Amino acid sequence: MTTNATNPGGDALDSLPDDVAAAAFRRLVRHLRHRHDAQNIELMGLAGFCRNCLADWIRDAGYEGDKPAAREVIHGMPAEEWKATRQSEATPEQLERMQASIAKNAPDLR
Repeated sequence: MTTNATNPGGDALDSLPDDVAAAAFRRLVRHLRHRHDAQNIELMGLAGFCRNCLADWIRDAGYEGDKPAAREVIHGMPAEEWKATRQSEATPEQLERMQASIAKNAPDLR
């Protein structure tokens, strides 16, 4: 656990002002929109999360839209359009890496 003077005993991430955290989140999402060559399955296999996870997380954080609306916020377009224009078919190896990667996630991120 990382501590700091403004948040003794807590995670330094929690001490970020909400506007700073929101700006960083928006930059991450815009980066992922630009880098559509980084497939969701590859992100899942490497980091255990993807664009769809981000959509789920904004809903968990209080976004009132349904799952398709949340995915549209993250993808910058309807999910079906994203799949048709940006997503390639996952290989068995990518699916295997994804499963192994997800198994490493903290229980609250699965």
